[in-house]
Amino acid sequence: IRLHRSEFVMLKMLHDGIVEEILDSGLSAHMHYGMVFDAGSSHTSLFVYQWTSDKTNDTGVVSQTLSCNVQGPGISSYANDPPKAGVSLRSCLEDALKVIPDERQREVPVYLGATAGMRLLSMENKSAADQVLNEVAKTIQQYPVNFHGARIITGEEEGAYGWITINYLLDSFTKYSPKQRDWIHPQSAKILGALDLGGASTQISFIPIGPITDQTKASKFRLYGFTYTIYTHSYLCYGQNQALKQLILKITEVQGSVNHPCYPEGYQETTTAASIHSMPCTASHAQTPSQASWNATLVGTGNATECRMAIKQIFNFTACGQSQPCTFDGIYQPPVNGEFFAFSAFYYTFSFLNLTSGQPLAVVEDTVQKFCARNWTDVRAQWLREYCANANYILVLLLEAYKFNQTRCSFLGQAANTDIGWTLGYMLNLTNMIPAEAPEQVKGQQYGLWAAAIFFIVLTLAFCLVGLLIYILW
Repeated sequence: IRLHRSEFVMLKMLHDGIVEEILDSGLSAHMHYGMVFDAGSSHTSLFVYQWTSDKTNDTGVVSQTLSCNVQGPGISSYANDPPKAGVSLRSCLEDALKVIPDERQREVPVYLGATAGMRLLSMENKSAADQVLNEVAKTIQQYPVNFHGARIITGEEEGAYGWITINYLLDSFTKYSPKQRDWIHPQSAKILGALDLGGASTQISFIPIGPITDQTKASKFRLYGFTYTIYTHSYLCYGQNQALKQLILKITEVQGSVNHPCYPEGYQETTTAASIHSMPCTASHAQTPSQASWNATLVGTGNATECRMAIKQIFNFTACGQSQPCTFDGIYQPPVNGEFFAFSAFYYTFSFLNLTSGQPLAVVEDTVQKFCARNWTDVRAQWLREYCANANYILVLLLEAYKFNQTRCSFLGQAANTDIGWTLGYMLNLTNMIPAEAPEQVKGQQYGLWAAAIFFIVLTLAFCLVGLLIYILW
């Protein structure tokens, strides 16, 4: 066989192209994707995850490919114009499809979970909530994906999925020990507690030391061959936005000018009863016509001590009595146990104040005091009106309600390059990616795929070498 130089070059190019195509198609064929919309009270985010099919039972193999913030408010804000809720998702959907190969898109599971904002809307107007969900579903179904539905998840689900996410990302469930050549189970003390704070609700989830006496607060999981029973509770109306609305109610009992200790000195804002009583969290506070029709000018005084005292008033700490461990409003909670990670708005607020490095409580309180004392002219350029209130609210929630005095709590926004929240745990659960038994050690690629690729590469190289020798000797 005689090959001209040009023919040899063409053969080599063909070989390289075929090998690359085989490897790329092999990797693509065994890469899976999932998409989850987090439809919160104040905004919606879309997360795209990816994982290899032969590692779905391993820990920490899911990686976040894309995080996209939907423009505009949360979908519950579109109650009067539901089609706009669907339209708002289009830009992020289009961005997501750009990172997923065309041949994989139709099998990508897509979920939309709506949280506290939609829970409140459903309480107030179930028909409007259903229409919003129908419109977002209609929009997602127009894209080439495997849509699994849009629904309102419960607060307990939100808390439990956040607990799964944080422990999954930080390898708390199981680890592979090269020394023992087996999967080992961490001690229960290493299982982390989870704290989530949104605009309309907040969640706490952890494994208590003793039994959970109120089984309505217990969630049970069997993960990697081990059973976990966690305490989890969601406080609707105690997300930071709704909590601050309740705070305004507490300090505006009469018309006229009212001091607001959590707003910076020099800031003023006029508010009305209608704007405060527009949500179920505060609607019940309007007991008389006069209480439902007031207006007031809020005048910031920037006093952290008075701010925290005012915030304490929105919690009913006397409702618990002495019969059982309790937080506020008569809610049962066993004593906190183990190490906790706080994320979402917990992290955003403390990260802004540079308080996520494990500073002592005295440093935290001093930092908050100094920030609250800043004049409005110093902070208005960044529109930081509510950071003083948010920081003090977090301190009251952790120290007074959850009683975190001796318990370690860290603030974290990401782990393993993945945003921390309930969405990853939600997808892991619905795609059955966390097994009930311990995972097996697996290869990076299936043996058959690599064997076929290597055989083809060797055969082609041999053919090329023979051709080259014939060409040289001829």
